[in-house]
Amino acid sequence: MSSLISSVAWVRRGVAARHPTKYVLDDQELERVSALARIELEDARKELELAHKAAQSMGKGAEGEEADNADEEDESAWVDEDDDAMDENVPMDQDKPEKSAQSTANGDDLAEYNLDDYDNDDAMPGMGPFSNIKGLTYYRNNDEDPYITLKEDDEAQEREELEVLPTDNLLVVAKTEDEISQLEIYVYDESEENLYVHHDIMLPSFPLCLEWLDFQPVSSPAARPSPDSGAPAQFGNFIAVGTLEPEIEIWSLDVVEAMYPDMVLGRPDKTAAHVPTPLGTGKKKRKKTKARPVSAAHHVDAVLGLSWNRTHRNLLASASADKTVKLWDLTRDPTINGEGGEGEGALRSFDVHKDKVQAVQWNQADPTVLLTGSYDRTVRTFDSRAPDAGVGAVVGADVEALRWDPWETHAFYVSLENGLVLNFDARTLPSDLSSPSPARFTVAAHDGAVSALDINPHVRGIIATGGTDKVVKVWNVMEDQDLGKRQVSLVTSRDLGVGKVFSTVWSPDDPLTLAAAGSKAKLQIWDIGANAHARKVLGPKIAEAGRALKEKQGGGVISVATDDEDSSGDEGGGEE
Repeated sequence: MSSLISSVAWVRRGVAARHPTKYVLDDQELERVSALARIELEDARKELELAHKAAQSMGKGAEGEEADNADEEDESAWVDEDDDAMDENVPMDQDKPEKSAQSTANGDDLAEYNLDDYDNDDAMPGMGPFSNIKGLTYYRNNDEDPYITLKEDDEAQEREELEVLPTDNLLVVAKTEDEISQLEIYVYDESEENLYVHHDIMLPSFPLCLEWLDFQPVSSPAARPSPDSGAPAQFGNFIAVGTLEPEIEIWSLDVVEAMYPDMVLGRPDKTAAHVPTPLGTGKKKRKKTKARPVSAAHHVDAVLGLSWNRTHRNLLASASADKTVKLWDLTRDPTINGEGGEGEGALRSFDVHKDKVQAVQWNQADPTVLLTGSYDRTVRTFDSRAPDAGVGAVVGADVEALRWDPWETHAFYVSLENGLVLNFDARTLPSDLSSPSPARFTVAAHDGAVSALDINPHVRGIIATGGTDKVVKVWNVMEDQDLGKRQVSLVTSRDLGVGKVFSTVWSPDDPLTLAAAGSKAKLQIWDIGANAHARKVLGPKIAEAGRALKEKQGGGVISVATDDEDSSGDEGGGEE
């Protein structure tokens, strides 16, 4: 698998903990990890059972039994090495001592093997990957631990190196390199134009989407009462991750060297422990397998999109390849406690599409309304309390990305696989998709799929797009008062050297700074203000928004410094 970055998420300044904590396996965390281990062991047991049944259905079970029988038939051919060794120890001038018939009859020659206690588990050491995990926390003080060479002075230096200043942004990157998937957390210092990797988090599967949130999940260690105040913190710093697996993982960004997520949304005991059921007779195996049965309580296929509700902070929406959109309540305990246990599963499940659901987003102005886009070439917007009363539009191509316009409550943008970006007013859309639903305006944005789309949250009418043509573009949307129409012009475009662009996201703090990443597994920060044409076109808008335009030296592109890479890129500007 080639290296790539599939998604990028910003964390605004002042949110991250100044001094991140290190992951600690205390008794409470050990209990949580042990519960997760039991799930994994149960999954392995189920998978072995299903694998055996699948093998039998394909005609392989008999082979295993025949092999066992063959071993039994050849048992007489085995030689007892202990007996041979005894024979070798007897001098040649002496007869070999004979065993008494009574001893043989009583089986005393097997007494050395202690077969009577063979099935006694009390004396057996603990087995499994977590059998001795508590030994990791035996020494509570590093000075007492003989295996710790990093003492207090070095710890103080490490604490300083891990410090995140209130003026720093964090960027979370979903990266896969050499078939290893991980989250890389970067620190971006805008004043020094410095970008570096702070820490990383290993992931079990290929990541597809990210969503930052500040709500403390109920199962998070951070939700425990603090020793100082006695109450858990009201806000946190978390990232939700959707992967090729049906589960959603939520990780704390203020913990380094983390081993397990703070929360897992889904049912890994039902979706991970599976073996594809063969459709053939077993003589000729088919590659096609039966899909997992759809469930209203959890996803059964890859999670393609996530959206956190900033008003009702405990709600998270997810879009999946299983054709459903699900609503999760982060205050519900996801602990699996058997069939039909309380607190399990999604809060709601919506079946509003006929194919994979690629994207989902809450409306910030109307926080009960969801916007979704699918491979069935439609977009839908509906109130989560009454999904059947929603409206939608046919867009003519697979949906790649979508965004509500933060400056217009009912307006949204949709980017498509055919290179177009459409703008709709939800109030004009029909409830019947067979009715016409024209877009307010259309932009031919890229030669190829428009795989990335974002709307500037600081200045009205500025959008950024990225495509498989490897170019990032910034557009200016102006409303013509005389004609009553919107005019869209290209402000600037640039090949940032990230390959096919999979993610472009505006900074939550700087009005003209965006992050881009793609198929070359490289993250770039682009300051649009470094472009003279962009300053000229967007300067009046920025001044009207009450923001200052900072003119910087250099090319305006910041990346992690390397000796053999040049991030200058190709730059251009013009109007359309």
